[in-house]
Amino acid sequence: MWYTNLVNSDPESSALKGGRPEAPERRGKRVPAIFYRTEAGGEPVREWLKGLPPEDRKRIGEDIKTVEFGWPIGMPVCRALGEGIYEVRTSLGQNRIARVLFYIDRRGRMVLLHGFIKKTRKTPREDLDLAKSNKAKHQRGLQ
Repeated sequence: MWYTNLVNSDPESSALKGGRPEAPERRGKRVPAIFYRTEAGGEPVREWLKGLPPEDRKRIGEDIKTVEFGWPIGMPVCRALGEGIYEVRTSLGQNRIARVLFYIDRRGRMVLLHGFIKKTRKTPREDLDLAKSNKAKHQRGLQ
């Protein structure tokens, strides 16, 4: 099975590294997205997304995918907030704006730290602080 995939694959493709197929979740993605997981096993961004209407989830997911395949990417989809934290910016229906805060870990993954619907022009300090806290906890878990 693996032989067929190798023979039929495009030699110019980045799917091959050192003669072995690249993991499927990395094909074409520059930074695969993963959800930050708490010590108790919860995934705050995944749970937040599940609570949103399906059309909102789809739009946010498309913007996250744009970052995964296009990293590094700038405005209007993504913006740096400082200290290694970035935001995925999504415009939703009814004049609402969603933000998903993330960082790129040392393994080159996009770790989704915190998500919220924005109600003010500026990113609220408590949302940014929560993302920084989650980032620090995730980094400690990688050691």
